[in-house]
Amino acid sequence: MLCLPEMKKLDSRQWLVVLAFALVVSFTAFFAVRTVRRAIYWHYHQDEPIRPWMNLGYIAHSYSVPPWVLHQALGLPLQPDRRPIREIARAQNRSVDEVIDKLQDAIVHSRPPYPPPGPPPPFDRGPNLGRSP
Repeated sequence: MLCLPEMKKLDSRQWLVVLAFALVVSFTAFFAVRTVRRAIYWHYHQDEPIRPWMNLGYIAHSYSVPPWVLHQALGLPLQPDRRPIREIARAQNRSVDEVIDKLQDAIVHSRPPYPPPGPPPPFDRGPNLGRSP
């Protein structure tokens, strides 16, 4: 017959370790599920119709074009711009539809059968910034 040793009871410090471990496993599972769901959701948004709430980074990712192509089409500086299309249109005194049309035209012309857009224009750092005399 198999003789099993008697299990000892856990004291308060050991219960605290068990509770901490359970919390860590719960948080890990929560964030793992959240990450997988977001990755699956993001995969399905290719060539999504441009809407006024979208920003240029989202559109560039959805249409697989470099962000600078969209910035250049709207005459914006090459710095990241997180504003939605409706705010960019308002700042440029244009209609949202006009801005969307310009973006769609830039996207069409940056994809085949048109020649690739080439490298981005150099970033202007102002007079003699970053250069030695």
